[in-house]
Amino acid sequence: MKQGILMVLRKNKIHSHIDSMADEILGYIKEKEQFFDDRWVPAKDIRNDLELNFVSVPKNNIQYGKKGWLFAILARMLEDNSLVEFNKVNGSSFYRSVS
Repeated sequence: MKQGILMVLRKNKIHSHIDSMADEILGYIKEKEQFFDDRWVPAKDIRNDLELNFVSVPKNNIQYGKKGWLFAILARMLEDNSLVEFNKVNGSSFYRSVS
């Protein structure tokens, strides 16, 4: 029984950290919107400025370059909570906060 409680506490703590990371990204988007037409902040700028590109496979597997998977997950969480909007133009992705 105690092990189950510890697992729930650990899960809750991890999810709290993930939520905090998403909140930081939202804050960054809100700060940067003023510099872009219609407030659309390029996803590549968000990933690069916040250094959110990581290798997501074990060392023995092959991945060609770092990927923005962590940012994509956090951005989707923000979108699911109606905190950001997503737009794709000519293969480039953009985000802005919901007014």
